[in-house]
Amino acid sequence: MAVPLAYASGNDLLQMLRAQIGTRFNQDVIRYMFFKSQCQWICIGIAILVWGGQVGGDDLRLNQIQTIGTHNSYHLAPPQEVLSFLALGSQRSAEALDYSHRPIAEQLGSMKVRQLEFDLYADPQGGLFSNPVAYRKDRDAEGSEEPDPNAGGLLDQPGFKVLHSVDFDYRTTTATFVKALQEIREWSKANPRHIPILVLVELKDTAVGPVQVKPVRIDSEQLAEVDKEIRSVFSTSEMILPDDVRADCETLREAIKIKGWPKLNDCRGRVWFALDNEGALPRKYLDGHPSLRKRVMFVSMGMDHPASAFLKLNDPVSDFERIQHAVRAGFIVRTRADSETVQARQNDISRRDRAFESGAQYISTDYPVANERLSDYRVCLPGDLTYRVNPLAGRGER
Repeated sequence: MAVPLAYASGNDLLQMLRAQIGTRFNQDVIRYMFFKSQCQWICIGIAILVWGGQVGGDDLRLNQIQTIGTHNSYHLAPPQEVLSFLALGSQRSAEALDYSHRPIAEQLGSMKVRQLEFDLYADPQGGLFSNPVAYRKDRDAEGSEEPDPNAGGLLDQPGFKVLHSVDFDYRTTTATFVKALQEIREWSKANPRHIPILVLVELKDTAVGPVQVKPVRIDSEQLAEVDKEIRSVFSTSEMILPDDVRADCETLREAIKIKGWPKLNDCRGRVWFALDNEGALPRKYLDGHPSLRKRVMFVSMGMDHPASAFLKLNDPVSDFERIQHAVRAGFIVRTRADSETVQARQNDISRRDRAFESGAQYISTDYPVANERLSDYRVCLPGDLTYRVNPLAGRGER
């Protein structure tokens, strides 16, 4: 359900032109020309920018944009046999898992996604998740065509594995965290002017249901291993790190309040990471690293925490005022336009629209393209832009 160009507001069109050209421009002059058709309006605006020699001078900061992300960006729906089995216990739980994403490069490319999310299980010895229970049952069924999740022995290698849950909801477009990072980096290098890509990392160490695998507990050693795997793929210069944002300030909170986030043109082509977990795990990640010194990932803490710069506020309806308050205070916020396939099944855009209105910079969805089996529900910016000027933080706030 994209907003067609023909129905975009004048302000949205101004934002489209700014985002596509990557520059500030004289809005009063452009608005004066809005009596022209939209195609003429865009062409005249581009001509003014070129004649004025202003192309490429974008001074927006990272928190002054709004863009689209995907939730569980690796996820493939379980086989129908598994969904039917799960529905015996809870139809709603089975429906919540019935969504799939395209490969990472396709999301970043044609779908213009700029926030990704991966669920990780530690597997320091390798092989812990190479033979899921649900796959064994399907493999042994007559005429089964279910692909081997351990094709090429990838799951036998030590390192973090990407999957939603053990043994049953195991299907993924990218089996290991390192492989996912390599796919992101390859796309990034081929498209070096992209706006920064936020990668959310959720660490898991529990299992649900009749599983045969006991996950490895996430401790300080495993947290350090996450940073190590990220650094094995991305160099320091290819990332936006907490140290970069904090600079010479004492805390991250102080830095975003006084200096603000980096300017967009200074951090194009980079990626940045945030820990999706809340509670004890981010506190453990901060141990010995006050305000995330020498760490790779940002963490979602309370607004008054000295290490706070990024917030995860997933419900744009109940959290609407909190999101707006945080955005106006300089935080970068990730929220979700939909959850557990409910909005797509009901073709309900109210939560999606509230997410856009909230000013959250990263709006996550399971539907960057519609699943026509359910409805034409989808989440995108007007005109299918990659990003636009943030409706709250793009008005001069840091």
